[in-house]
Amino acid sequence: MFGFLKGLGVTLSQIPKKKVTLQYPEEKPQWPERFRGIHQFNIDTCIVCHQCARICPTSCISLSGHRDENKKMRIDTYDIAFEICILCGLCTEVCPTEAIQMTDRFELAEYNRDDLYKNMEWLYQNHLFYTKSEPTAVAETAEDTAGKVGDKA
Repeated sequence: MFGFLKGLGVTLSQIPKKKVTLQYPEEKPQWPERFRGIHQFNIDTCIVCHQCARICPTSCISLSGHRDENKKMRIDTYDIAFEICILCGLCTEVCPTEAIQMTDRFELAEYNRDDLYKNMEWLYQNHLFYTKSEPTAVAETAEDTAGKVGDKA
């Protein structure tokens, strides 16, 4: 009987406290500033340096490219296997042109594991979606990039 009353006391003491459960997906939580979600990829800025693939601890990134007539490297394929990606963000840290970046999106639920293998077009569409839905985040990133370039000069 004492255990029952003790449990009831704990339950009643929680009633006046603030509720922390959100009705997801209708209500989205506020993510921390450094939250790492899925990647976005900007095809135009990638220089095919392979640094992202080399530093990846799970080897989930594969890419290939070729030299164009101006002897600049152009990306042909860029794939990420999200079934083994641990979203560590090392690929975004080493990218000299910030072609690959993390977003605050994380929803990747699929019925088939093969569907978690995302190609360059999917990642670029994610980039376009992210730039449309989060213009302030992209503007901040552009300012950070400008600051880095200014620091190096």
